[in-house]
Amino acid sequence: MSFVSVNIESATDSPVKLTRRALAKQRTRERVLAAARRLFSERGYEGATIRDIAQAAGMSTGAVFASFADKSELFEEILTADYEVIHAQMTQASRNAKTVDEALLGLFAVAYAFHVEQLPLLRASIAVSWTRSEAAERRARADLKHIFRLIGEALRRGVEEGQLKKDIDAKLLAEITWDVYVGNYRRAIYDGWSVEALLTRLSEQLKVIFAGARA
Repeated sequence: MSFVSVNIESATDSPVKLTRRALAKQRTRERVLAAARRLFSERGYEGATIRDIAQAAGMSTGAVFASFADKSELFEEILTADYEVIHAQMTQASRNAKTVDEALLGLFAVAYAFHVEQLPLLRASIAVSWTRSEAAERRARADLKHIFRLIGEALRRGVEEGQLKKDIDAKLLAEITWDVYVGNYRRAIYDGWSVEALLTRLSEQLKVIFAGARA
């Protein structure tokens, strides 16, 4: 008796095939996001209306609202996508570092390089951060937790490897470092500082911040 080997793949192993309608909806969403990113970068948050975004995407305002509840949700999705890209690159930069200083500068070099390329969008995100709803603020902070975790891991490695004192307040140091990093963007926005100039300033600031934490 001969046996036929049958390879049965589970449903979870098979790629999910989208229907034509689902594919069309996905493409519409991508077109809206691309158009919105471009207009937010050119005009800022307030200067880009849903009507403008719809026109730039080549569709009706109704089509935009079919994918997004309002402009704030659309803008938030763009920022979330950016954070995911930045976090992935930051993770790699941190892993390649040999010292806590290299790790932190590597992390923020990724972010500076990313945002300096699109400063108008960064300015828009800063402006929106002061007026968004509490729910949106909680979601934004949830995104940032992943980045704070990377900063915390760099500090813990610094302690474990004898670069930093064992009794440091890692949470406070991470928050101060983050605040300084964010504050430097004003130099890029208003004074035209390059990524290299921002990193040089941050390096000097970190020396002061960690002066009392060195082992």
